[in-house]
Amino acid sequence: MTQQAINLAERLSKVSDTWAPKIIGGFNGHDLMVVKVQGEFTWHSHPDTDDFFFVVSGKLTIQMRDGDVTLGPGELYVVPKGVEHCPKAEVETHLLLIEPAGTPNTGVPETAAVKTRI
Repeated sequence: MTQQAINLAERLSKVSDTWAPKIIGGFNGHDLMVVKVQGEFTWHSHPDTDDFFFVVSGKLTIQMRDGDVTLGPGELYVVPKGVEHCPKAEVETHLLLIEPAGTPNTGVPETAAVKTRI
């Protein structure tokens, strides 16, 4: 195991596409991922896991049927498992995501982005 810090800004500088999470590490069966987002994603839910969002830069609104949560840099929110949600960002926003390894970002494998390691 390499004893080296992960620099989120440096890893995010390698990302050019949006809504395509990149794996930067892992722990206890979870993927640590960075992603650039802009525009609106798709409404979805995760029946078996919560969904963790941490805003590195920009502004993210997590739309939910019972009300929205808006996050700025340094803020995080965990969408409870089974809650339908739709992330959106008016400006390019950089996120740190943590999910159990193999969790599809759309809630269903058939429509999920392929996660690559950077």
